Amino acid sequence: MRTVYFTLIFILSIPLGNAQIYEVGVFGGGSNVIGDVGSTTFVAPKKVAFGGIVRWNRSPRHSYRASVVYTTLFGNDYGSSDPKRKARGYNFNAQSLEISAGMEFTFLDFDLHRRSFNFSPYIYTGVSMLNHPNFYYNGNRLISEKTRSNAYGIPIALGLKATLTEHLIFGIEIGARYTFSDELDGNVPDTKELKRFRFGNLNNTDWYVFSGFTLTYTFGINPCFCDY
Repeated sequence: MRTVYFTLIFILSIPLGNAQIYEVGVFGGGSNVIGDVGSTTFVAPKKVAFGGIVRWNRSPRHSYRASVVYTTLFGNDYGSSDPKRKARGYNFNAQSLEISAGMEFTFLDFDLHRRSFNFSPYIYTGVSMLNHPNFYYNGNRLISEKTRSNAYGIPIALGLKATLTEHLIFGIEIGARYTFSDELDGNVPDTKELKRFRFGNLNNTDWYVFSGFTLTYTFGINPCFCDY
């Protein structure tokens, strides 16, 4: 809850002056994990993901962006195409919260000065931090370590957005997160004392994917966009 509180304070403290156009809105969709437990299908939403998003449009071609997304990361070996995983039968549910910030680039001019219809595909990247629980497997039993960790990563998202009205923008997006952690699915316990419970490919770190839609509201007077 403390993480959520300080994130909301950060978002609400963004200056709302008259120099740029801002967007604030929601994200809704699903999530899936690509790791050592469960399916390895790249886009296969398993659990609901939802949160908030803000954009600070610096030009018709790029924006600064931040988001907060909550989801339950889920993995189940019975959903895998690997017969060895199916025979093993591991599964987990991990309530997680992601904070992400970075830059979004549009492939076409997305000029909010125009009152006419705007649309463009876009790409987003930056940095992400996922707060998740720690757990491990002892035989077929999943055991909580009663601690949480932060998995840092790099988001890589592709999407398409379009104006619905003068102030509403709708988008669809698929975003993979490459993390620097191998702890999301419990195959690498957080403490050295539990090292004997490690399994799977320890040379590859975990990925997770958000796929869904965004709906944002634009406000602020029309600016003269900056040159950077």
